[in-house]
Amino acid sequence: MGSFEAFSSTLERVGGTSGKNEKVRILADYLRGLDEEDAERAARFATGRASQKGSADETQTGYSTIISVIGEVTGLTPRDISRTYVKCGDLGRVVEEVIPGKKETTLFSGELTLRDVADTFEGMTQSKGKGSTAMKRGYLKAALLRSTPVEAKYLVKILTKEMRIGLVDGLVVEALADAYGLERETVRDAYLLLGDIGLLARQARAGTLSEVRLQLMRPTNFMLAEPMQSAEEIASYFGRELYAEVKYDGVRAQLHKKGEAVRLFSRRLEEITESFPEVAEVARGFPGDMLLDGEIVPFMDGKPLAFQLLQRRLRRIEGFEEAQARAPVRYFLFDVLLLGGEDLYRRPLRERRKYLAEVAGATGLPLADSAPAKTSREIARLFRRSRSLGYEGLVLKDPESPYTPGKRGKSWVKLKEELDTLDVVIVGAELGHGKRAGRLSDYTFAVRDGDAFRVIGKAYSGLTDAEIEEMAVKIKAATVTDDGYYRTVRPELVIEVAFDSIQKSARHDSGYALRFPRIKNLRTDKTPDQADTLGRVKEVYESQKVRSEP
Repeated sequence: MGSFEAFSSTLERVGGTSGKNEKVRILADYLRGLDEEDAERAARFATGRASQKGSADETQTGYSTIISVIGEVTGLTPRDISRTYVKCGDLGRVVEEVIPGKKETTLFSGELTLRDVADTFEGMTQSKGKGSTAMKRGYLKAALLRSTPVEAKYLVKILTKEMRIGLVDGLVVEALADAYGLERETVRDAYLLLGDIGLLARQARAGTLSEVRLQLMRPTNFMLAEPMQSAEEIASYFGRELYAEVKYDGVRAQLHKKGEAVRLFSRRLEEITESFPEVAEVARGFPGDMLLDGEIVPFMDGKPLAFQLLQRRLRRIEGFEEAQARAPVRYFLFDVLLLGGEDLYRRPLRERRKYLAEVAGATGLPLADSAPAKTSREIARLFRRSRSLGYEGLVLKDPESPYTPGKRGKSWVKLKEELDTLDVVIVGAELGHGKRAGRLSDYTFAVRDGDAFRVIGKAYSGLTDAEIEEMAVKIKAATVTDDGYYRTVRPELVIEVAFDSIQKSARHDSGYALRFPRIKNLRTDKTPDQADTLGRVKEVYESQKVRSEP
């Protein structure tokens, strides 16, 4: 049985080296000695996940609960813990520093195992309803009382999803390949299909990666489209007829049907079935099993509605029935990956579309609005039509393309009206001015740069008063430091910003700034690791015909 001490010590060594190859070697050496079950647990924990992707359940344990339990165990006040947090900037490091001062002991003895930690997380996840907070606190307290300082550190890091040791999913994939003597590309492809690093580790350890298939009720990664800047660029690149589909402004979703059961998954591979029960109900009318890709779009009277109307439905907060009435939805079909037990995703898109038409005919679910296009004039005309109908633009797809989960390539490309939009992460917030005085309404945001986040701008326009209040609650919960007028926050809230151009700038540590940024959407369907990168910013900057220098 794998010890949690050995796991934690391994991650300490990983975090203590800056070389990627050395990180991979250290983790591979550790994984090699684990059985299948512990390999699954360790790989998942190493990427900061307490549960399998695709699960509708999470531990749902906030910072306030963790801080309170640390206080119980150590006798420290919340103020004492907050002061240590300001110094460390990481709750895992806080508990490592203060846990030696435990004021209580536990009846349980013996080392903490990976299974013990997994059972703790499962117990916290299953604690629901009245009294659930107390139950979660009990599970966490029991685990911390048994923990050494380094174990407590990583127990909390997993719960808060703040590993900060430079161990991204890609490096864990490489470590699994090296640990079990597998080709890295083979392991990467299997991971893109499985969608969960723990399941990948289990099958890599068992030597069964060749048996990996798409599986109903287990979400896979979505195929992605590469941005292009103009109709001319797209026509020149492909030089052949494409499928030009309307680019909807909704929630990308996989639909899985097995028997009478239907489940919907977002791009984060999180279940969202309860938010869109009418889509699931329509899908149940299909006589067979299927796995579809499509977009849930707020839609009424033959026209799309604002994306923001989906937010309340996704959050499942009070007033869901009203939100459902205000934002009826349609699920527009893009693709079919499985049908009646038959894998279709490796077949050309032109073949998959024939099967998709059968699904649409049997269920009444609409196909994505699509037309053939080859020349830049045809693409530009369809783009203008899409915009006139209230959509974002076009997605153009190669008819010969297979469906490649998780890979962004130029088999599918997207064309939008703005120069572009970026998915960015909020790293700071400050009080507004004028009618927003005293409210946290001005957001500093950043893009990914490896394991770090680089600031690229600040925005305050685009949100309603209700959305600002909603964001204020989340920002306060994610606050790291509070200087009164300005708060530094953990990078966990994703927003989509539109802008007119990008210019070089010494004001921000990214070296760039967005000109006239405005918030387009709150992207609750995306995680920080799905935000855009500094490399993407540079690409957009270079694509501009006129570039602004500092």
